Amino acid sequence: MHFQRVKPVRTTEIIVAILILWPLAAAILCYLVRSDRLRNKLVPVTGVLLTTAALLLSIHIPFSFGLEPSAEKVIDVLILSIDILLLGVILFIGLRHRHRLIPILAILQLVLIGFNEFYPVPTPRVNPIVHCDALSLLLVLIVSIVGSVICVQALAYMKTHEAHLQLSASRQHRFFAVMLLFLAAMNGLVLADKLSYLYFFFEITTICSYLLIAHDATPAAITNALRALWINSFGGLALVAAVLWFARFHGINAFQQFKADDFRSAVWLLPLAFMCLAGFVKAAQFPFQSWLLGAMVAPTPVSALLHSSTMVKAGVYLVLRVAPFFQDTFLGLCVALFGAFAFLAAAALALGQRNGKRVLAYSTISNLGLMFACAGFGTPMALTAAVILLLFHAVTKALLFLCVGAIEQGIDSRDIEDMRGLYTRMPLTALITVAGVIFMIMPPFGLLVGKWMALEAAARNLAALLMLALGSALTVMYWARWAGTLMSDPLDGRFRPESQPVLTWGALGILSFGIVALSTAVPWLYGALLQAAAGDVPAYSVHNGAMENPTGIFSVFPLCLAAGFGFILALGAVRHARQARIVSPYMCGAQQPEPGVFTGPMNQPVKSEAGNYYFAFLFGEERLTGWINAGALLLLTLLIGGTLR
Repeated sequence: MHFQRVKPVRTTEIIVAILILWPLAAAILCYLVRSDRLRNKLVPVTGVLLTTAALLLSIHIPFSFGLEPSAEKVIDVLILSIDILLLGVILFIGLRHRHRLIPILAILQLVLIGFNEFYPVPTPRVNPIVHCDALSLLLVLIVSIVGSVICVQALAYMKTHEAHLQLSASRQHRFFAVMLLFLAAMNGLVLADKLSYLYFFFEITTICSYLLIAHDATPAAITNALRALWINSFGGLALVAAVLWFARFHGINAFQQFKADDFRSAVWLLPLAFMCLAGFVKAAQFPFQSWLLGAMVAPTPVSALLHSSTMVKAGVYLVLRVAPFFQDTFLGLCVALFGAFAFLAAAALALGQRNGKRVLAYSTISNLGLMFACAGFGTPMALTAAVILLLFHAVTKALLFLCVGAIEQGIDSRDIEDMRGLYTRMPLTALITVAGVIFMIMPPFGLLVGKWMALEAAARNLAALLMLALGSALTVMYWARWAGTLMSDPLDGRFRPESQPVLTWGALGILSFGIVALSTAVPWLYGALLQAAAGDVPAYSVHNGAMENPTGIFSVFPLCLAAGFGFILALGAVRHARQARIVSPYMCGAQQPEPGVFTGPMNQPVKSEAGNYYFAFLFGEERLTGWINAGALLLLTLLIGGTLR
């Protein structure tokens, strides 16, 4: 009797299966078994498994693996079937809500897929179908760790959220099912080497974002979810067009088949331009930003997930993945200018906002634009900056969104002016929020390191350099204004630590500690991971906790020591402040016995008020958005059309 030898399963295959299939199984279980006790255990267990698997993956990179031809054929048929089913669902949603664009975009994608299936062209067999290098690993770590922290914190948040909505029946089973499915899709997207698989996971993230934005089922939620669906469907159309172009005209159906020497003519650069367009849509760059701004109506954990570890990061990953192939081309120049423009424009719009979540949304768009600018520059220094920005933006933005969610539930407002003096009502949450702002704009923390590198990388592009410099200045203005508001009047000398769920404190603590630890370890992290993720070409040398290149040195470790010393001094200052004599603001000798009240016209008492200036006449959305969208469309036209010259 003859026994066929069975190929042994490798460790990497098991880990990849856990990263994709376990959250998928947990999502199904959450939806079917509508038990709070099960969900409260299953979500943290999933987070621990994903974190462990992602960390274990780091000791095996780089690696690739494929499937046996028969197994791969089965998977191909399964993925194609689900692709068609997903597009059918999107088509149904569009028809149900009588939306004009959604059905058209779904049908166009179905037509392209159907044409490719009915009139196939021979292409070499893809082997491998999964590839994990340092860039993929970085995204897996972000998705699995930061995404898991957000999902676990959402257990506490959604309980309060649904109590506030006074729902007759809980929808948490559906909410957490989609959140976990999102994590599975993102891990699949960044690990897929086969382009058709990439598109498949790309579409799953689109439908997940729609379901999460529409979760509360209010008219505003439905409207904004439909906007997100049609805009991201446009991105899906751009991506499927690029995938089919590579397959039909170049016989390429996987990233590992790309060769840098080929991408020097329009027939090669045009599909890359479509991939970049898909990435811009996914990352909510102008003029596609409205879907991300509209997504702010969703529960705050959704906003945190979309901004930090999923969705928008898929767009950045896609462009960074193909960035080495358009380096030193006209396409690369256009991507750099487009990203720099988005960085400046979104920073200007953020300056005119007083809604905390919209400030965070514009800040995300701005920082993603900076990452795209770095991808367009394409140098080792620029790609290193993009990778560092990607990592630290994910952790910091997750922290800030969870802080804003906690503040909103505490004061029932997202308005920055309503957060004035918040440190006397919610001192711990306010201080963590201020710390998050410091992490965004001050040394030695990683985002500033990334921006410093980006400015160095832009030194030879005057137009991009000016936009990055102006955008950086505006960024400091809106962050400093928000932090100052949290720590300003009214001061009554009493600090009353607020009550927050244990899961919320745990999430905020983990993310804060993570930012500090990663920032301290940047020089060593650079040597171990970031350099490899940027393309294995050293842009900096690392010596004694400092990063150095021919133009300068960034002394990370000494700055971290100085920051730690400053924190200790701040704790001492707080202790003395609690013992200080409280004095009301001086009001020209006209103040009355009641604090903050002075004698005004007609000898009437007037309550003094303080407020920020938001420059609405200059940076208001109504004034700027139309012009910014027009400028972005012009740059996109140049980006696409320039490849044809």
